[in-house]
Amino acid sequence: MKKIIVLTLAVAMMLPVFAQENKEKGQNLAIKVLVEDMVEPFPATAKLQVENKLNRLLTMNGIASMDYLGQFFITVRCTPLTKDILPGPPTKIAETMEFTFYIADYYNQVIFSTAALNAKGVGETESKSYMNAIKAMNLNSPVLKEFVQTGRAKIIDYYNAQADKMIMKAKNLAKQKNFEEALWIVSTIPSECDKYEAALAAGLEIYQEYIDYTCQVNLAAAKSAWVSGQNSMAAMEAGEYLSQIYPEASCYPDAEALYQEIKSKVFDDWKFEMKKYQDGVDLEMARISAMRDVGVAYGENQQPTSTNIGFLR
Repeated sequence: MKKIIVLTLAVAMMLPVFAQENKEKGQNLAIKVLVEDMVEPFPATAKLQVENKLNRLLTMNGIASMDYLGQFFITVRCTPLTKDILPGPPTKIAETMEFTFYIADYYNQVIFSTAALNAKGVGETESKSYMNAIKAMNLNSPVLKEFVQTGRAKIIDYYNAQADKMIMKAKNLAKQKNFEEALWIVSTIPSECDKYEAALAAGLEIYQEYIDYTCQVNLAAAKSAWVSGQNSMAAMEAGEYLSQIYPEASCYPDAEALYQEIKSKVFDDWKFEMKKYQDGVDLEMARISAMRDVGVAYGENQQPTSTNIGFLR
């Protein structure tokens, strides 16, 4: 129960932060950085360094990186081109690497943008020369800037063309009470899309349906738990359900009445408070943030068991 209360308080404390971030950034386009496992002679740290480079490339061009694999991703493949032995001491290896960049649609297996960039690395071992070549990758290259902007424009074109269908699909899913999937679909539509406002409105409507539905389910479970014992243990079990009810849910007053009833009988044995928003919180932005959190959580749980991007070859 203590964990539930702490989690509830943490969420409430973070809502103003989420609201401010949303005001400043909106729901900007975000794509996944996806790098295949790299084998010898690349060292184990090479993959992480390439991922960091791609994250920086996105950030420099105003695109956010997703923590999970959505529909769109960016990747790069590293290919050794030349190898020269430089006399010492100490003897060193000079490698020229070709980096081939892709922005693509994972689900439809379509490449939206590609670019190639060469870089040279020198090191005492082949692995070190590869790592130095990765470090030398010039993210400020006009070639890469054009590559990212082309990919971005094509992704936005995709959303502009598909947004109406996505919104309709989300509404149909909500009618079937598949609220999490519905919120995931509308949450992926970025603010750069022409239909963003329509997607946001649909998402907030679905979110209200979602919290109303979950409120009824959790309230019924809380009542059942309380009636079964009407003691401290029953109060703790009921509190687990009540903790999942949001203040703007339609049945919140009924949930609060049950809370008061339980509290009047168990007194100090029940260390629990109903979920409330902090004073001064922008409630609309808090709702938008909470709506997106539900959608993102669903998306994170829908990850493919294996990531196959062989279609890029």
